[in-house]
Amino acid sequence: MSYEFHHGSELLTLCSRYKISIGEVMLRREMEDTTRTRKEIFAEMKLNLDVMRTSIRTGLDPTVPTRGLMAGNESVKLARYAQNSELGGRLCGIVAAGMAVAEVNASMGQIVAAPTAGASGILPAIVVCCGEEQHMDDEALCMALFAAGAVGAIVAENASIAGASGGCQAETGTGAAMAAAALAQMKGADPEISLTAAAITLKNCMGLVCDPVGGLVECPCIKRNAIGVTNAVLSCDLAMAGIPSLIPFDEVVEAMKSVGDAMSSDLKETARGGVAATKTGKALTRNIL
Repeated sequence: MSYEFHHGSELLTLCSRYKISIGEVMLRREMEDTTRTRKEIFAEMKLNLDVMRTSIRTGLDPTVPTRGLMAGNESVKLARYAQNSELGGRLCGIVAAGMAVAEVNASMGQIVAAPTAGASGILPAIVVCCGEEQHMDDEALCMALFAAGAVGAIVAENASIAGASGGCQAETGTGAAMAAAALAQMKGADPEISLTAAAITLKNCMGLVCDPVGGLVECPCIKRNAIGVTNAVLSCDLAMAGIPSLIPFDEVVEAMKSVGDAMSSDLKETARGGVAATKTGKALTRNIL
């Protein structure tokens, strides 16, 4: 008996064979690969969940400065504005939480790379905020994080989760896909629906470049965490509504890799292209050097 998988199709086969969730497959794979006990692995994930909660709380606390070299504390402004938002107060609040974590990262605070520091706000915002709204216990939230980990592992193996090799589609794109799959599992969806949500999410940001001003994970990264949250929530809703991804998850990941490989090096975390190369981007860079 093995819980090893390298592609979404293999993951779904395991879910079907053993009648378990994506999160459960990922947890059993970790037990198999590391020889650690279920209790030990679960305890580590619980620590990650606690850090996620703390980073959201810290970032949204108006009395705590979370400024990087260019931006910060803007999540607090959005949280205050939430009730006037055209998105609706609930979703706008989740977006603010995602920005809050990204701001904590920019200010050198403690975060969980999900899957990277640059994309650290998306998954925590969705799992923590949606989990609280649904009154879910920590076990359910940790299982959602394991589901997210399965999606991230597949993308990392078959494409990339690094902006330096795949652009921002590899960072905030993967983070959003992980979050969409996790949210679908939290809502009781079948594993197929979770991967559909992840596939739609990745298609929605295919080709997104990595162009950090000054090489810092602040501009446009913090706001891309914000759009990553909305992408994940919308993609989950589409999948839950029964709207399919015409391109299967594994093929979307393959396409993501080919797009990343074709992308100019100027658009992959070098700060030589995109908004980093604009007149204002260059001026901001000079001001922080």
